[in-house]
Amino acid sequence: MSVKKHLIIGLILLLSVFCACAQGSLTGLADPLIFNDGTPVKTAKQWHQRRKELLQLFTTEMYGGMPARPKNMTFKVFESSNNALGGLATRKQVTVYFNGKADGPQMDILIYLPNKVKKPGLILQLGFNGNQTLSNDTAVKLSASWVPNSKTSVNNKATEESRGKTRNKDLEIILNRGYGFATIYCGDIDPDFDDGFKNGVHALYPELQGSGNNFSTIGAWAWGLQRALDYMETDKDVNAKKVAVFGFSRLGKAALWAGATDERFAMVLSNESGAGGVRIFRRGKGEDIKHLNNAFPHWFDVNFKKYIGKDTILPFDQHLVISMIAPRPIAIGSAEGDQYSDPEGEFLGGVYATPVYKLLGSNGLPVTQMPGLNKPVAGQIKYHIRPGNHDVLTYDWEQYLDFMDKHFI
Repeated sequence: MSVKKHLIIGLILLLSVFCACAQGSLTGLADPLIFNDGTPVKTAKQWHQRRKELLQLFTTEMYGGMPARPKNMTFKVFESSNNALGGLATRKQVTVYFNGKADGPQMDILIYLPNKVKKPGLILQLGFNGNQTLSNDTAVKLSASWVPNSKTSVNNKATEESRGKTRNKDLEIILNRGYGFATIYCGDIDPDFDDGFKNGVHALYPELQGSGNNFSTIGAWAWGLQRALDYMETDKDVNAKKVAVFGFSRLGKAALWAGATDERFAMVLSNESGAGGVRIFRRGKGEDIKHLNNAFPHWFDVNFKKYIGKDTILPFDQHLVISMIAPRPIAIGSAEGDQYSDPEGEFLGGVYATPVYKLLGSNGLPVTQMPGLNKPVAGQIKYHIRPGNHDVLTYDWEQYLDFMDKHFI
């Protein structure tokens, strides 16, 4: 890195300003509408430049760099049926060959499109296990990638017993609401363990390791979502301009970063993404930076480790990532029992991003006081909190689908 870039990053880390717009102020919380040199952002044109500063900041200090779209990437629809799920949907299964080679790194996309809707928008997500776990559909390809050891795997390989084991029971609700649903096993892109960044897509980019802003696992997952969107843009049966990127828990962190870095995503749906997702670190509540880096050293870049123990004095925070999505809509979902994700901190992530939405002509979150259980609030940013624990429930999907209806129909 050049001396100039070092100086720029140094300035960013030294700058922390006061932003007060909700439930008491968090002293020192960085203001998204202040340039690194202290100049206020007053116009949409200025925000475009400020957004570039924030992208550089988070790419360097947290999520790491990522490669461009591979020049030789190819897609192959290897299976399809217009009579899936009892005739409710058309199923497509697509392999993305990242370097265009059949024996190279690749991922499989499982797509269901409602038969009653022509060229629908869709929800795109990463899954925690192979695509075959999404439903009881026996036509879905059994994942050949590494999977965590469990009762449905042998030597880190999925077995037939894994079909439907983490079934999305709300898949038919989504399809009946007129939206498609696409899923990718995150382990196709990069297995979720510390392998020294040698497996999955990282094998194609060894030159992106060995530096502070190395290509991380969450960065790779976000990158994989972008490559899936590349495919959607080629599929005449999908409205690629109405793709909502969804993520839950650690995969919600990846979905947030994908939406922040790629403006082609029309919407972001963040379900309990917590620390490293939408939650404000400076509150000092819930999962901390130390645990993130020690338990999951591959998730973020090397530079992020220098902030261990500095949660409450962090010179940047997650409301800035949400701001990078503006003015596109984002829905944030929390659960009362999921204190590790810090629901109030997730809510405040949306609140502190709201000034950017207002600058760009929308209302962001329309409230500054956290709503009660099952009382969602929505502007261009939506927030809901429900009873229960760390999970994705029917109530959550109903909130996201209502939000999609508002902005997509």
